[in-house]
Amino acid sequence: MGDSNFLNEINKRRTFAIISHPDAGKTTITEKLLLLGNLIQVAGTVKGRKSDRHATSDWMSMEKERGISVTSSVMQFPYRDCVVNLLDTPGHEDFSEDTYRTLTAVDSALMVIDGAKGVEARTIKLMEVCRLRDTPIISFVNKMDRDIREPIELLDEIESVLNIEAAPINWPIGMGRGFRGVYNFYTDTIHVYVQGKGHTLMDDIQIKGLQSAEARMALGDYADDILDELELVREATHKFDLAAFAAGKLTPVFFGTALGNFGVREMLDDFVRWAPAPQPRPSELREVVASEAGFSGFVFKIQANMDPKHRDRIAFMRICSGRYEKGMKMRQVRIGKDVRVSDAFSFKAGERISVEQAVAGDIIGLHNHGSIAIGDTFSDGEALKFTGIPHFAPELFKRIRLRDPMKMKALQNGIRQLSEEGSTQVFFPLRNNDIIVGAVGQLQFEVVAYRLKEEYGVEAIYEPVNVYTARWTTAKDQRTLDKFRDKAEDNLAIDGGGHLTYLAPTRVNLALAQERHEQITFSATREH
Repeated sequence: MGDSNFLNEINKRRTFAIISHPDAGKTTITEKLLLLGNLIQVAGTVKGRKSDRHATSDWMSMEKERGISVTSSVMQFPYRDCVVNLLDTPGHEDFSEDTYRTLTAVDSALMVIDGAKGVEARTIKLMEVCRLRDTPIISFVNKMDRDIREPIELLDEIESVLNIEAAPINWPIGMGRGFRGVYNFYTDTIHVYVQGKGHTLMDDIQIKGLQSAEARMALGDYADDILDELELVREATHKFDLAAFAAGKLTPVFFGTALGNFGVREMLDDFVRWAPAPQPRPSELREVVASEAGFSGFVFKIQANMDPKHRDRIAFMRICSGRYEKGMKMRQVRIGKDVRVSDAFSFKAGERISVEQAVAGDIIGLHNHGSIAIGDTFSDGEALKFTGIPHFAPELFKRIRLRDPMKMKALQNGIRQLSEEGSTQVFFPLRNNDIIVGAVGQLQFEVVAYRLKEEYGVEAIYEPVNVYTARWTTAKDQRTLDKFRDKAEDNLAIDGGGHLTYLAPTRVNLALAQERHEQITFSATREH
């Protein structure tokens, strides 16, 4: 791969994630993108449990049973002149920490909003995460074929609640049963909606010119009203500005219906034109630019047992600079060890594809036999450490017990492996042999119990535990930390990564501990 070809390949990359509140249609739109990328020929339905087609990006059997996306997967597909890397994030509201880490690995995001419900709590939270890195956001207002709120009201809500300018690219003509299509302000084109075409690709019926006889015939009773409405919308809304979008200050807004496979192609066409190619990344040493010749990347997710037939763990790595070539040596910076990687792979609709080459912006999977951790930086030898991949203190805690005490070793092995994925955290108190699991949402406990049973043959039950919150503890010197450890042993635990953690039973207890031990830093987050 010559230099000009190498730069061209990097500039083709578009790496993004989809963010939404649960049930806004994220998994449906993901499938329609895969349909457009020719990765699948027929789209499933998210919760079609009676159907033999389950959502393609939901690979775990629990997800198929319950119609939710619990894990993050990665899908790569060519589109137009670009290579799209789509990171599918957990869709259920309980999975914000895993979703957050996924957002550290992308250059842009697609925000899906339910047209009937508007901006919801999870969307607000995820937008705050995107704000930390000024991630460019494209918006898709979904479910136009249902009864929705007034589109202008939805735009106002995006602007006021999310504090970002909203520039409509197209505008709906009718809604619910009367939905006729959308009008694109920038191409002066009507895209006509045809019902019942959601499972396959179809030719987009377009009418050029709002004033044409063909347009008036297609719009019927809507013709005069839509002309007036569009004129008002033009005057009252922001115009699209590429620089403002790239800076994370403005979001282009598309209207459509993912289930009806309408408006998604139009959005994707503009997305690949506007979304940024791989961006520079901060490290402790310096900023790393994608076009540098030297290889670098970081691990943002570890997932155990993606294939139930194999007891494997997969490390998902975002390549930040240079290129991966099969059989190359790379340094795992944290442990200072050089490893030869000849079996990296990418993902296509649940299938693993062996990778010969990959460039900055791509996500590759590495087989992990226990030595790779979330946040690990790999390089061609330079001592880089990428930053901004935090752990959050869990919000819920439970003690885990075994139905069969003879399975303790299997439990410890399973819980450590699952905690390495980062979607749950485990704590081992210093004063007893308890195992305490921490999570950001209730469903995560169910997922852990389910996977322990399915993948490790361990039947575990949960019991309440008197823990209000966790704080990672550090000190300027080891002696101070050792003294604190002796005095506060009753409340201390070691987390899955070997870090000393204070488990506070109440808010008051935490405040008192911080007051008594002023030389100790109590942190609600820690870098991986």
